[in-house]
Amino acid sequence: MTLQPYPLLVVDDDRANLESIQRTFEREKIEVLTANDAREALDLLRQRRVGVVLTDLMMPGMTGLELLRAVKTVSPETEVILMTAFGTVETAVEAMKEGAWDFVTKPFKRIQIVKAVRRALDQQSLVLENLALRTELQDSRRAHSIVGNSLQIRQLLDMVRQVAPSHATVLLQGESGTGKELVARALHTSSARANKPFIALNCAALPESLLEAELFGHEKGAFTGATARRQGRFELADGGTLFLDELGEMSPQVQVKLLRVLQEGEFERVGGTQTIKVDTRIVAATNKDLKSEVEGGRFREDLFYRLNVITITLPPLRDRREDIPLLAQHFLTVYAAKAAKNGKRVAGISREALTALTAWRWPGNVRELENVIERAVVLCHTDTILVEDLPQDQREVEPTDPRSITIPIGTPLEEVERMLIQETLVAVKGDKRLAAQLLGIATRTIYRKI
Repeated sequence: MTLQPYPLLVVDDDRANLESIQRTFEREKIEVLTANDAREALDLLRQRRVGVVLTDLMMPGMTGLELLRAVKTVSPETEVILMTAFGTVETAVEAMKEGAWDFVTKPFKRIQIVKAVRRALDQQSLVLENLALRTELQDSRRAHSIVGNSLQIRQLLDMVRQVAPSHATVLLQGESGTGKELVARALHTSSARANKPFIALNCAALPESLLEAELFGHEKGAFTGATARRQGRFELADGGTLFLDELGEMSPQVQVKLLRVLQEGEFERVGGTQTIKVDTRIVAATNKDLKSEVEGGRFREDLFYRLNVITITLPPLRDRREDIPLLAQHFLTVYAAKAAKNGKRVAGISREALTALTAWRWPGNVRELENVIERAVVLCHTDTILVEDLPQDQREVEPTDPRSITIPIGTPLEEVERMLIQETLVAVKGDKRLAAQLLGIATRTIYRKI
């Protein structure tokens, strides 16, 4: 996600100096607004958003220091740079205490003032990006628990909304770390079973004997250590949803018993004879190719077809890179809140760090990204996660080629247009005029589209 900073507002009662500074920044392709005094500047601030205010310190009526205080009241996110020919250490210190971004003295060199303004605009753009990500994240949370706004995630959520109201068994397929349990929970919470239990079980975490007892329960004395009757996960999830993760690791014996529950809705506890009926919806997940497992004789074909009523395939993170900034902000919010309890403040992620994260191939998918952000929150030395706070592998990865993008077949034209404009703006560092020239459209069209 790349957001363009708001314009620069230059305030000076010296008309010649004002026009000179305006020309300087227009040559730098920076949008410039001008005001002859502080009151005119405040009127402009009330009418539109401004990224940085560059103001003279000594002006009639309201001084630059007074304007600084007013700007921070009217528009707290706007950065302010003061310029004066009467610079003193005391004045600079006072300005910084009031929230000034920088302080430059006249006569200043062109490169000096341009550098100061660009740094302030970059900081303001970073603040806007983080605010936008938080807003988008809040919208995402209100609608569902799955974070993302890519085409793949929107299609996934459409599938969840269609499938959730039914009682059909669902098979989730995808690599480890793609969020299969999160999708299972979304299916449950969006269904009529939402007020009933959601029970999860990792089938790969238990040996065969214990897995059977966990699923179906056991009677007292059924085996050594069974000192009392115990309900299994099917009984606990009665009326609700049972999520069976890593289903491909289930032994043939347990597969037979699971098939009966899917066919008849009944089972017996281990060591028992009483038939127990349940109304439990099954959502199963695997990172294996079950068709290959069936062909290899490792998974029952009849069970596969019972499970494969509706299949949802979760995309790997490398195929939905546009979601990485949003996911990174989500995990930053989670772990920054924990760090705050120990007195550490982490407020954002630098653009360079986000670029590095987006370029990484993420073999561990969303789970790997979460671990990286947690580590960065712990190790960062400032209130912003920088590239050097990332693991060595992420720091050294080459950014993806900005001259090309990959568009999956079937992508709606509106989505293709959005992706083209967004990626072109990223490639030209936000220069809307150049982006419009490359795309063969008018600059005003770029403004309208974004």
